[in-house]
This record gives sequence, C-alpha cells and structure tokens, in this order.
Amino acid sequence: MEQVPGGPERQSSTSGLPSCYRHPGVETGISCTRCERPICPQCMVSASVGFHCPECVRGGSGSGHSASASRPRTVAGGSVAADPRLITKILIGINLAVFIAVQVVGNRLLDDLALVGRWPPAPFPATQGVAEGEWYRLLTSVFLHQQFWHIGFNMLSLWWIGAPLEAALGRARYIALYLLSGLAGSALTYLVASPTQASLGASGAVFGLLGATAVLLRRLNYDMRPVIALLVINLIFTFTFSGIAWQAHIGGLVAGIAIAIAMIHAPRERRVLVQYGACALVLVATVGMVVARTAMLT
Repeated sequence: MEQVPGGPERQSSTSGLPSCYRHPGVETGISCTRCERPICPQCMVSASVGFHCPECVRGGSGSGHSASASRPRTVAGGSVAADPRLITKILIGINLAVFIAVQVVGNRLLDDLALVGRWPPAPFPATQGVAEGEWYRLLTSVFLHQQFWHIGFNMLSLWWIGAPLEAALGRARYIALYLLSGLAGSALTYLVASPTQASLGASGAVFGLLGATAVLLRRLNYDMRPVIALLVINLIFTFTFSGIAWQAHIGGLVAGIAIAIAMIHAPRERRVLVQYGACALVLVATVGMVVARTAMLT
C-alpha cells in the first residue's frame, strides 16, 4: 500500500527436482501416492494418505485403481476448479477497472475511496474518514491505485504469487485470504498511522499472499530460500523507501500467515471449522483495531 501525498514421463530440472507430469517445467517434490507421478500444488488432490493426481481420483489414470473420492480436492480441501486462476483474473480486472476510473475521474474518486482516518485536519471539523463512519474505505482502498508503477508492480505480484496459491487453496479459501489480508493491512494502518495520512493500494493483500505462499511451501517441503529472499527484499523496500504505508504490509503479512497456517495445517476431521474459525478470528481482530482507533479519534 502506498501513502498518498497529501502419460507423461517424469521430467527433471536443473535443480534435480522432477517436473509435474501435467505441467512440464513446474518443479515439485510431491508424487501421487497411487501412480507415483510427480504433481504440483495445482494438481494435488488431498487423500487420506498423501496426495493423488486428478486422473487417479477420477479413476482414469490407467493404473487399475478406482476413485476413492467423489470430488477432487486441493491441498487445503477446496474444490479443484476448471480454471484455477479465475479469482486472480477477476481481482486483477477489478483493480485495473478502478485504476482506469481514477485516471478518468481524477482526485475526486481518490478522495472518496482512499483510506484516511479523519479529514480535514484540526481545527477544521472532520467530515470524511473511517472515524466519521466511512468504514468502506478499509476495503475500497485495497483496490485503489494512482500511479502506473504502483498498480503494475502489485498486479504482476498478484499474478505471479496469487495464481499458484489460488490453485493450491481453492477459490473460496483464496478469496477469503486475499480480502482478510487486505482488510487487516488497512486496519493496522488506520490504527497506527496519522489519521490525516491517506493511503491506498493492494500491497497489504499481496503481502498476505506472500506469507501464505511461504506457509504452503514449508508444508510441501519445497526449497524455502526463494520465497524468503523475496520476502526480505520486499521488507527492505517497505522500511527503506519513503511514501510506503509499512503498516499495511505488516498487517497483511501477519494475517496471511495466520490464515494460511489454519487452512493448510487444519486436521481433516475439523478442517472447515478450523479454517473458517481462523478467518473469523482475524476478522474480529481487524474490527477490534478499527473500533479501538475510532474511539480514540472521536
């Protein structure tokens, strides 16, 4: 978030890891427990023991096994979709549409949708801001961008990080992760930053996806060094460059990690309860921060 001024065969890669038999070039350390072919997070179907590939689940792998599950499931228990990147595409589309509207309408739209605690500053009577009852700003600011470089960086990050994560979690869990991470980033910004400092951008939500990706890779025993390096670089940028709402990045990151831990490590017999219970707790914490800050400002 930016502050606003004022039959395939096993294929091996160079790293030594095999490539997914359905997605050549995508490295993986996981194999189907039935046919033993390598499968990536997008193809994993959670089973009682290990993971199955979609073909084995449907009983069409030619291995002689019949399907033991009625529906394919992702590693987090979500349904395997025909287009596993649909929600990511929709989110990018919404962000681009709002950005175009900002270019057409101008600052008036920014004034109505950006995250700001109270405006104008004292001694003038405040008429705008979250503290004045405009709670919608906590969400609308997540889809709001002003500069080309800002939306370009965030949307590229959303595509690179979000698309594989959506495939691994499933649509419902993925959209819950994205929105709650964005809201948590907005809430922490509202709580800590100056009430007259406006901010906007999808960075809080993207940081939440980055934290969730680290949790997923750890669960799958993948090499953690690339994602850790990416996270460190982004945190350095967060605290080095001026004009960046670091509160949104940290709030989104913490929320994303917490939600991902619940989604990916939830016990099978209580999976839905644990997953959505964690989402509810993050939402309650977010609302708590907003209510506490509003009480301080009014």
